[in-house]
Amino acid sequence: MWRTTQSHGDFTDSDPEDKDELTEMVCLESDLQDGQMKEVEVGHHSVLLTRYDGKYSALGNQCTHYGAPLSQGVVLGNRVRCPWHGSCFNICTGDLEEFPGIDSLPCHKVKIQNSKVYVTVNNKDLRRQKRIRSMGAAVPGVTHTILLLGGGIASLMCAETLRQEKFGGRIIMVSRDHLLPYDKTRLSKVMNVESDTIVLRRMEFYHQYDIEVWLRKEALSVDTEKKTVTFDDGLVQNYDQLLISTGCRAKALDVPGTKLDNIKMLETPEDARQIHAACTGSNVVLVGTSFVGMEVASYLLDKAFSITVIGSSELPYQNTLGREVGRITMMMLSENNVKFYMNDMVTEIKGVNGKVKEVVLKSGKVIPTDVLIVGIGSIPNSEFLQGTKIQMNQKKLVMVDKYMRTNVPDVFCAGDLASFPLPLAKNKVVNIGHWQMAQAQGRVAALNMLGKETELTSVPFYWTVLLGKTIRYAGYGEGYTELVMKGNIQEHKFLALYLKNDEVIAAAGLNFDPAVSAVAERLSSGKVITKKEAQYVGLSLSNNYLYNDRRQRSPQMFLFPTENLKTYSFHLFSAVFRTVKEKGGSSLSLRAFKNVDPSSFLLSPTDRTT
Repeated sequence: MWRTTQSHGDFTDSDPEDKDELTEMVCLESDLQDGQMKEVEVGHHSVLLTRYDGKYSALGNQCTHYGAPLSQGVVLGNRVRCPWHGSCFNICTGDLEEFPGIDSLPCHKVKIQNSKVYVTVNNKDLRRQKRIRSMGAAVPGVTHTILLLGGGIASLMCAETLRQEKFGGRIIMVSRDHLLPYDKTRLSKVMNVESDTIVLRRMEFYHQYDIEVWLRKEALSVDTEKKTVTFDDGLVQNYDQLLISTGCRAKALDVPGTKLDNIKMLETPEDARQIHAACTGSNVVLVGTSFVGMEVASYLLDKAFSITVIGSSELPYQNTLGREVGRITMMMLSENNVKFYMNDMVTEIKGVNGKVKEVVLKSGKVIPTDVLIVGIGSIPNSEFLQGTKIQMNQKKLVMVDKYMRTNVPDVFCAGDLASFPLPLAKNKVVNIGHWQMAQAQGRVAALNMLGKETELTSVPFYWTVLLGKTIRYAGYGEGYTELVMKGNIQEHKFLALYLKNDEVIAAAGLNFDPAVSAVAERLSSGKVITKKEAQYVGLSLSNNYLYNDRRQRSPQMFLFPTENLKTYSFHLFSAVFRTVKEKGGSSLSLRAFKNVDPSSFLLSPTDRTT
């Protein structure tokens, strides 16, 4: 007898409901327990099969962000988290629940007959791989106007959320850029990028959902009493609600010689292309050891003649990822002939014929350079708010509450310009310039504009690419007092767990997927990862074994305690030791891994085999 979990109607494997559909038996009903997932194939296409609360669901297996296989991610409750960049999707509906992805997953029909699981896919869905959530448009006669200042990801997510929630008023997004919102995270990773390839939505999208986009226009002042914004072309626009998401701009060096040519800062796709062209075959000096600076150095390795990095701290990332990860990063780049001058700074830039020729450091060192790239921080784009009642801190960042509201009614702020309370840090007021956080803030602002009270609860998630390898980071590690470091640093495989008050507050990993996503999901659930659990990871790694008894699968690992034995079959490594004791090891499949990334089994949400 058929049991339907996602659709109605009966069909057989050889008699599909529709000629555009394909049905295949993918597994037995007993193959998955609650809280488990696996990759299956239907018509040579990858499908994610999950089981939650006794029901099977089937979704597209490719994350809508950059295409990561979700089957290698982390499932907890009714959602799955991407192993690469932390996007989350509801496994019952396919809807996006956490960024940085912006689209949802296609859903497929699942039916059960004679204890066999059948999945039906529509050929059109297979071709798309992405799904835009249902959105409304402007309703005639509704005059309520929401004005979004800034053309970045926070404004875009705010606009999309408003339409998803069927807001029928006017939405105006204003950008000083000449481009539609684009993926800025790509600029320092693929610097010869064409602008058209990183635009997030085409103009047709904005037209379809009645989102007005004004480009090449900049706000000069805001009158919160009259609810108006004055722009650089003289236009004065009224608003009912206002989102400020104008972000920050790159900070320039304040030393003699900054007017010389070939001094670059990275802010736009055009900047990236110019840096790519200017640095090819050149002596390049980078000032600053931020994420962007290190990514640019990595990108230029096979293009520039020489690369020198100047940093004011002892190690890269010292104030963000800590000394240990900074040391690894420095080692990786140094092994590829990048020279570092740390605990130093530029005091003068000298040139010949109007172009930069060398930089002078505080230490007295003189470094020849053809191109100087500056990445020493940012300046808030908040000058137009001076004189208003909108509260800003000493750094000129806009203060908001957990609903992204400023102190002025109907005025919200999101993105790099916002200073906000972070629940993960016990509501400490912070400023986090992460792409994913800007998206989450834009969404939260939209919901609260509509009176749907929603707090910002996202766990910060960031990634940086060096030498083709990605370091992933989740949480908020500022003020950590202890670091549990696992893996093989020399082989560029590690997991760093940052602790404060004997609790994990953040994690960073290289070649350890999906460890960081697992930590992010645990932190998102509000459950503490204790110091003991953090040290347990090391015990698991040191044993270097995989428990591979197909009769008992572990859907999670230590990060998801077995609170419900019907949902989580057992605790992975304790089960190994227990069964070894009971059976003497003779009937177990215990396999030593000598050359395999431990992450391939440490955090596996599905059964893995060698």
